[in-house]
Amino acid sequence: MNKTIKGFTTALKGLSITFGHLFSSHKKREILPASDNNYFKQLEGTNTIQYPHQKLPIPEVGRYQLDVEMDDCIVCDLCAKVCPVNCIDIESIKATEAIGQTSDGTTKRLYAAKFDIDMAKCMYCGLCTIVCPTECIVMTNQYDKSVVELNQLTYQFSDMTPEMAIEKRKEFEQQQAERQAAKLAAMQKKEDTE
Repeated sequence: MNKTIKGFTTALKGLSITFGHLFSSHKKREILPASDNNYFKQLEGTNTIQYPHQKLPIPEVGRYQLDVEMDDCIVCDLCAKVCPVNCIDIESIKATEAIGQTSDGTTKRLYAAKFDIDMAKCMYCGLCTIVCPTECIVMTNQYDKSVVELNQLTYQFSDMTPEMAIEKRKEFEQQQAERQAAKLAAMQKKEDTE
C-alpha cells in the first residue's frame, strides 16, 4: 500500500511539472543573436521556434555547406590533401596550354575532370577553405540539407563530361608524344653532327 501511494504521488508530481510548463508558455520565441545579453534568458516561458517560418540567426563564423567556384579553381588538390576525412575527391587533367585565369589573376593549367565533395563525410573543420590559394572553396550559410538517399549528399562541382575528359587526356598524350619525338629527333641530329 505504501509503495502504491508513493507511486501515485511521484506520478502526480511529474504531471504537475509537465502541465506547469505546458500552460505557462504563451509567447513565441524572439529571434536574438547569440551576442545579445538576454540570449540564454529567452528560453524562460517561451515555446520553441516555429521552423521553417522562424530561423535562428546564423553566426558569421559558422561552418556549414561547402561550395566551390570552379571558375576560380586551379585544381591544385590542396583541399583534398588537407581534408582529415577524405571527403573531397579531385581528378585533374593537364592542359596542353594555359586555359584561362582565375579572378585573382592566377593562370589555370589543369582541367577538373572530377571535383566531388561528400558532405556526409565532412566534419566541417574548414581546413579546405584555409589552404585554398585562390579562395574558390568556401563555406556557405546553408545548413538544412535533408535528403532521402545518402549519395545525394555528394556534390559534383566539375562540369566536364566523361567524353570531354577522354578528349582532353588524348590531346595531352598527343602533345607529350610530339614533344618526345621532337626531343629524340634533336638528339639524333646532334649525334649525326658529331
